[in-house]
Amino acid sequence: MAAPSISGILSPHMVPLDDRGQIAEPELRRHVSWLIDRGIHGLYPNGSTGEFLRFTVEERRRITAIVCDEARGRVPVVAGAAEANVGETIRACEAALAAGARAVAVVSPFYYRLSPANVLAYFREIGRQSPIDVTLYNIPMLASPIDVPTVRRLAEEFPRIIGIKDSSGDVSHMMRLIAAVRPVRPDFAFLTGWDPALVPMLAAGCDGGTHATSNVAPELTRAIFDAVRAGRLEAARRMQHRLTELFDALFAGIDFPEGFRAGSELRGFRMGASRQPLADEQRAERGRVADRVRGLLEKLGVDISEPERAASLAGVGD
Repeated sequence: MAAPSISGILSPHMVPLDDRGQIAEPELRRHVSWLIDRGIHGLYPNGSTGEFLRFTVEERRRITAIVCDEARGRVPVVAGAAEANVGETIRACEAALAAGARAVAVVSPFYYRLSPANVLAYFREIGRQSPIDVTLYNIPMLASPIDVPTVRRLAEEFPRIIGIKDSSGDVSHMMRLIAAVRPVRPDFAFLTGWDPALVPMLAAGCDGGTHATSNVAPELTRAIFDAVRAGRLEAARRMQHRLTELFDALFAGIDFPEGFRAGSELRGFRMGASRQPLADEQRAERGRVADRVRGLLEKLGVDISEPERAASLAGVGD
């Protein structure tokens, strides 16, 4: 069987900001290299965790260019290309190709809820026009859902559409996708985007995933992937419980993805203030989230003060 076009854990990394709220390029580069050094298989700039909608078109393109340059071919870059219409999406695809990305991730149309027929029509235009390989991005809580028949038809019609990231967390939906598409496209990649379902999704046949917690504990997400691939499912299950506990703590009581920003700071990164103004109660809760996450990271055995000397999670599943 052909190998999937993309596999492993891809980090939908955040973007550090300086005191003026602008992209902190040196810190972004440091974060990218740190993630690679800790075993991440790929990078996913301009995703939901990366707050793509809070950056301008020009800033999103700059983020992709910085990440591709810093990665230097060490790992593939799948750049988010979620724009509001076909024309802007294709321009984002062109910019990602020029920057050196391996592929782009294109979300289905958002804000306006579309029928399955129009979701298919949208992605057909992307498939016809994109100069770079495309992964579909299904996030039904925020955009028009991409159903199984649509994915199969796109996989059959467009070799350039090489995979799907599904953030629904629905294992049965993923299993239906794999059953429908893999027989006709063995190279088609299936990635999960829901952290609490990483182990069951991998066990069901996913090739990998993009996980917000990889910003905070990349060692853990990589260890889970390796354990499932090696057939060490009991160890993977124990690590999944730790991952889910961390994920829940990063979400609890605070607007997404502010908890992940606080968690990244615990690993030694200067993330800066979000472009989304925080209410006073959210600022207070952010401190409580950081305290809870600090305790969980200490239990995992990672160094939360100096990322360049972060301990590995060897034996985390023991």
